[in-house]
Amino acid sequence: MPLLEALRREGAAGAEEEVLAFGAELGGEPLEWGRLANEHPPVLHGDDLVEFHPAWHSLLALGIREGLQRPGSYVARAAKFTALTQIEAGVGCPLSMTHASVSALRVSPELAAEWEPRIAAGEALVGMGMTERQGGSDVRANETEARPAGDGEATLHGHKWFCSVPMSDAFLILAQAPGGLSCYLVPRERNGIVIERLKDKLGNRSNASSEIRLEGARGRLVGEEGRGVATIIEMVVDTRLDCVVGSAALMREAVAQAAHYCTRRVAFGRLLVDQPLMQNVLADLCVESEAATVCAMRLARAFDEQDELRRIGTAVLKYWVCKRTPAVVGEALECFGGNGYVERDSVLPRLYRESPLNAIWEGSSNVQCLDVLRALERDPASAERFLAELEDRDRARVVDALSRADEAGARRLVETMAVALQATLLDRFGDPAVADAFRARESYGAFGTLPSGLPLTAIVERHQPLG
Repeated sequence: MPLLEALRREGAAGAEEEVLAFGAELGGEPLEWGRLANEHPPVLHGDDLVEFHPAWHSLLALGIREGLQRPGSYVARAAKFTALTQIEAGVGCPLSMTHASVSALRVSPELAAEWEPRIAAGEALVGMGMTERQGGSDVRANETEARPAGDGEATLHGHKWFCSVPMSDAFLILAQAPGGLSCYLVPRERNGIVIERLKDKLGNRSNASSEIRLEGARGRLVGEEGRGVATIIEMVVDTRLDCVVGSAALMREAVAQAAHYCTRRVAFGRLLVDQPLMQNVLADLCVESEAATVCAMRLARAFDEQDELRRIGTAVLKYWVCKRTPAVVGEALECFGGNGYVERDSVLPRLYRESPLNAIWEGSSNVQCLDVLRALERDPASAERFLAELEDRDRARVVDALSRADEAGARRLVETMAVALQATLLDRFGDPAVADAFRARESYGAFGTLPSGLPLTAIVERHQPLG
């Protein structure tokens, strides 16, 4: 219900039938594909061939068929991305990276003209290689070398500690050129890219992440030499939106699973959903999920409209929604009792392993908060745009927090900004009962501490799975 409402509200009502049809399709055989893809993770053969289970390819093909890899309405795409992520998040990475690569490639129109038609047709995937052992988020410490080869080309020499989607057709890679850190488009086929190993990850197991070695891989400069970070950040901003959407999707799936289970599980002579304390827990989880969904879809509209709200709003919501997801999924798992902790008895173990990822991917929580501080310092107008989105009482809280902002307190500031934005958007767009419950919270400790007198049953029913 909240997702469909947001789809209509944020300007993509025309996609509602497509989203409903896609959701119905995903509720069939793709559920089994998600399980199989996780139970049979990718395998590296030699140094250049990654083998995936056929179920993973089937899920990826669905995403490509729905256009999740190509430019278009961010709002409609966010709704479909949500639906697919609820089934299995492991195909989200290649779809997200490829979709986001277009923004970076357009910095060099000749490259965009060559690659964008292939991306739109679903004939090419594009990955990213930024992270190195010594730098992590500090990409300016990268040591991979770009040796000029003429006509905007260079050969790349070095190592990437984390290369997303190593079976992609091309990669956007940062390397040190004579003029400074630069961005290169590097085709994969027969091009000096050696996959050293696949990562054995906590979650996102159906997707391949790798360490690669570059042995003279030939790349073409994207944007200006020395401005690699500015070029690739165009891609990163889009993938950060997908982090927000993907985390909201994980919340939605976990809450839907818990709400559905509690309508069927009897304990102490009553259905769990009819027991007041469990009702409080479920309602609190539903409130958190709806707040995440409303904000994710509002942010998607800001991308569609090129609204400056996305400048700070993306980092604020990337921090907060992704940070809240493990807590939501963990509490939803507990609603199942021991059944939630057992593989195959529920999908919650997979969701729980997946839940921390988006807080790390595309800049960890601290990176997001420091990005907010830098944006506030460099572009005061971005702060004014964020404040303009808020209702008066929420704006006052944020103004007070901004007056005391410093690096050590950056998380406190960004949390205040995120919660204020969620409260405003729920008041403006959300279900009134959910909005009231959100504001009635006294803390952000354990779920299930909503005060008495709220329509908990109605809130939970609103979040029961359709059908």
